[in-house]
Amino acid sequence: MAELTLLVGCVVGMAVFFVRPVYGLILYVAAIAWYPSHLMVSVGTIDFTVRRIVILALLARLLLKTRARPFRLILLDKLVVAYFVAEMLSGAFVSSSLMALLENRFGAVFDMVLPYFAVRLAIQTRQQYLQLLKGVVLVAAPLGIVGLAECLTGWNPMAFLRVYETPEAGLVYYTSPERFGLIRASVGFSHSIMYGLFLAMLGPVCAGLLQNTREKVLCWIGLALMGLGVFASVSSGSVLAAGLALGFIAFFPWRRHWKVTVTIIVIMCASVEIISNRHFYDVLGDFTFSSQTAWYRSRLIDVALFEGGMSDHWLTGFGYNVDPGWGPRLDGRSYTDTVNQYILELHRFGLVGLIPFLALNVVAVKWLRRAYRASALTTDRWLVWCVSGSLFGLWAAMMSVSLFGPPTTVFFMLLAFAGLLPDVLGEPAKVRVNVARTRGPDEAAAAQPSVSY
Repeated sequence: MAELTLLVGCVVGMAVFFVRPVYGLILYVAAIAWYPSHLMVSVGTIDFTVRRIVILALLARLLLKTRARPFRLILLDKLVVAYFVAEMLSGAFVSSSLMALLENRFGAVFDMVLPYFAVRLAIQTRQQYLQLLKGVVLVAAPLGIVGLAECLTGWNPMAFLRVYETPEAGLVYYTSPERFGLIRASVGFSHSIMYGLFLAMLGPVCAGLLQNTREKVLCWIGLALMGLGVFASVSSGSVLAAGLALGFIAFFPWRRHWKVTVTIIVIMCASVEIISNRHFYDVLGDFTFSSQTAWYRSRLIDVALFEGGMSDHWLTGFGYNVDPGWGPRLDGRSYTDTVNQYILELHRFGLVGLIPFLALNVVAVKWLRRAYRASALTTDRWLVWCVSGSLFGLWAAMMSVSLFGPPTTVFFMLLAFAGLLPDVLGEPAKVRVNVARTRGPDEAAAAQPSVSY
């Protein structure tokens, strides 16, 4: 199957050179969505998946392209690089095999850092951003249809590729268990959580099209199909990410009252901590699909943070791919399943890795606020709000699931959206405001750039 992976990667990679960069990004998203990430071809000690081959081609295309404006390095860009440097430094102190660490982190660069900068380089205008969202809907909506068919009937057209899984891929296909009589769909992904999170992260962002396209019906259909795909994964983490993102987006008309809302939420959580004998995150677990897995997740936080799980390892962690030995204290199992992205960062790389990771997310919020303030029109603020909603849902879901595979790539693409929106929406907004003043609100709305299907 290495030959097929190489062929598909080369074909898509060559196609990237014959289209505009924004369409190259869409092809890259399609490669992530529709070709299994566990199928790869080895070149020396590095394993290349289709998405790794395509991202190299895309970056080459972008570097050869004459840019409309010079690339400006921002704080978020520097933190992305600093985050991986910090992981390397932390891992160098505790890893038993430095070569294994280097191979793993270089692979992570292909899946996270390069996609981040590809998005930052490719998207220079509001119209290009809308074109990207349109392409993502067209790629992901059929994925929801296939996932729903697998969930209801067990039929998966990608199932024949499971026999070609490779040990180097790490987590590979498994027999999806049933939940509530439904099969947990995974389509071409190696786990139903990966499939569900992929759609749950991109769907809210694509909702930005609803106020920026004339074909709202088609947009609603595409988003609904992506939502059905999230449901088909029957995954608590995916549903949590999508549900909280939708709640955040639905709050858009009342966004001016966000301080009151945050205060109420904090008071409610504090009340649970004071009145109840359970932590607030333990109580929230009662609203998941499985109370047993929810208990495990809350217990993981207790053991790692409050019961000495990180003793003597707070600074640099236990090392990449090293079991911290918490399994017997959690539920008696012989291994530790670190189903919490924040605890996973701490467990692997200690505070040296966790602090830059948290800084990435904090600065992303700062850049989203900057984009929101630079947006003079409601349609532009809606775009920023939808990206914010997707990240908000994901940040909460990462308390119950760790990122691996394609969702890690999408996460760094979302961070790139946060970094580029201030420039994409800032200057053009002045032109659109002048249009609104001279033509009136109705004519100005008609003059807004939109995407046609």
